Amino acid sequence: MRNASLSVGRFAAFAALLLIASACTSNGTSSELGSDAAQIAAERGLSDADIAAALKTYTPSGVIDEYIMFSSGGHGGQVFVFGIPSMRMLKSIAVFTPEPWQGWGYGDEHHKELFAAGAVDGEVLTWGDTHHPALSETNGDYDGEFLFINDKANARVALIDLRDFETKQILKNPLSINDHGGTFVTPDTEWVIEGGQYASPLAWDYAPLDNYSTQYRGMITFWKFDRAAGRIDPEASFGMELPPYWQDVCDSGKAVSKGWIFCNSFNVEMSTGLNPDDLENSEYFESGASAGENDYLHIIDLDAAVAVAAAGETVEVNGFPLITIDTAIANDLLYFTPEPKSPHGVDIAPRGDYIVVSGKLDPHVTIYSFAKIQEAIAAGSFDTDKYGIPLLDFDDVVEAQVEVGLGPLHTQFDDQGYAYTSLFLDSDVARWSLGSPYREDGWKLEGTVDIHYNVGHVVTAEGDTVSPDGKYLVSLNKWSLDRFFHPGPLYPQNFQLVDISKPGPDMQLLYDMPVANGEPHYAQIIKADKLQPMTVYPEVGWDPGSMAPKPGAPKIGSEGVTRNGNQVTIDMTLMRSHFTPERVTVTQGDHVTWNLTNVETSEDATHGFAIPGYNINLSLEPGETATIEFEAKNDGVFTYYCTEFCSALHLEMAGYFLVEPN
Repeated sequence: MRNASLSVGRFAAFAALLLIASACTSNGTSSELGSDAAQIAAERGLSDADIAAALKTYTPSGVIDEYIMFSSGGHGGQVFVFGIPSMRMLKSIAVFTPEPWQGWGYGDEHHKELFAAGAVDGEVLTWGDTHHPALSETNGDYDGEFLFINDKANARVALIDLRDFETKQILKNPLSINDHGGTFVTPDTEWVIEGGQYASPLAWDYAPLDNYSTQYRGMITFWKFDRAAGRIDPEASFGMELPPYWQDVCDSGKAVSKGWIFCNSFNVEMSTGLNPDDLENSEYFESGASAGENDYLHIIDLDAAVAVAAAGETVEVNGFPLITIDTAIANDLLYFTPEPKSPHGVDIAPRGDYIVVSGKLDPHVTIYSFAKIQEAIAAGSFDTDKYGIPLLDFDDVVEAQVEVGLGPLHTQFDDQGYAYTSLFLDSDVARWSLGSPYREDGWKLEGTVDIHYNVGHVVTAEGDTVSPDGKYLVSLNKWSLDRFFHPGPLYPQNFQLVDISKPGPDMQLLYDMPVANGEPHYAQIIKADKLQPMTVYPEVGWDPGSMAPKPGAPKIGSEGVTRNGNQVTIDMTLMRSHFTPERVTVTQGDHVTWNLTNVETSEDATHGFAIPGYNINLSLEPGETATIEFEAKNDGVFTYYCTEFCSALHLEMAGYFLVEPN
């Protein structure tokens, strides 16, 4: 049990708290505040560490967090935005899944287009499994302009514009039915990398598992990003065929390794799972895919691959250019080297000189040298894998191995020459030191911090860039068990904030934050001052889809209802506290096109628009315009209303949609 008495160290913490409190308030004396703080600490049994953690994370109302974290939303299909160090959730960005509060996918024509672009053989998908967000970069540093996110379940990639934190593009991968190792960007965001996951016939075709080695393939896709247009350009993108090993997480080289891509893999054994018709000669994936001694780190010369694709040395698969395995070998685009079996992380050090891989079944992190990889490639005379891909000798390319603990997964970096690796089985995060040129006393374990529990990814402040900030680490834990009140058998995930600012072995766990919206997998943390989001849209009648004014958008004075046969067009404006028009009458069977503009220009003056019975719900931020189209199939009287509490007369912001029987 914690000692509730006050130690000297605790009084020092109180003194710091009093200084902060005295600077922020004129009510009461310091002695009164000190007495209150001491009483609260005693009553709650708070330790010195508790008080220090509270001081480090407390962010007063109206104070902006130093960092912003973008986290995947797992099988919720969205992206979450958090402030650090407060760990306050600021927004859920709607991406692959309809989201009613923001009216995402509930009538807006732009949203319909996005969902249609991500369809599979015409089947519109309404959920996704987001895994790896990637902030756009310039010269290897986050620039705060765009965010990319993948959908593991359906091999889709989405683009989010950070001017308004809204999704602008969704693309379905034409080669693969699902993915995992995406999205990651090159240092100037010329390319967005989408790695595969489970091998399958390309272009979603069918082939029996008996033909696994010949008809199943892995893949990696290189999406070309047009920064000026703010969109991925599918016409300038291409893929590369890989052997049917299960590719996993990828990362882009930076600095000295710029122009190269690294992906790990598992199931080099090419296990096809337990066959119910042949139990004696098959086994579960969990054993069959881990039977060998190693898997393969994929090493790809992206610059050379771009040149090959530009020269037209590709084949068309589902209308998409693909570099075949044979072409990759002939043009020296692809190399393998052994890695500890069943790896789940590949991470590039800030200078681009080291590639860190963690094998889940090996207590070490393995550090590869990019310089040694280049020397081995230049030396030639390789062994090859079963498909003829050059296989670099493990001892020729490894720089070091550091024993960190059980179940290592993912690694991040700081500004002091340290690396941080999540330990799934130990429920720890290990801090270890990089060698020269980062630290002269490197390649050793420095210390660990307990995490609760079963950590997956970890993320440090700007930890994927050429100049990480360090300071904070967030551990993305899969289980929470005894951390929170559990609302039934489905427990929340647990994000834990860790102070990593002090050198050496000491790290301090600061904060637990339950995440009750899907299973976050990975995150990136950017300095808040790099983000410049809009407060209101630049002009009234702004189309978030094109990020430009929309010609013909309703304005004050242009409202009304027009009919052309059975085509009815409504032009409506929204402002506190009324719609114009407040009455709309159509005939059953009419095709309705409803254009709406929020003509407000004040910050946070958002209006909603909902029609019951027609599954229509919009959220329009200040200046925004939107269009919905639907058939007036159901006759009757429908009240439309503003769903955002916008003023004292909010309840009066309503109208009647009258559908006369045909």
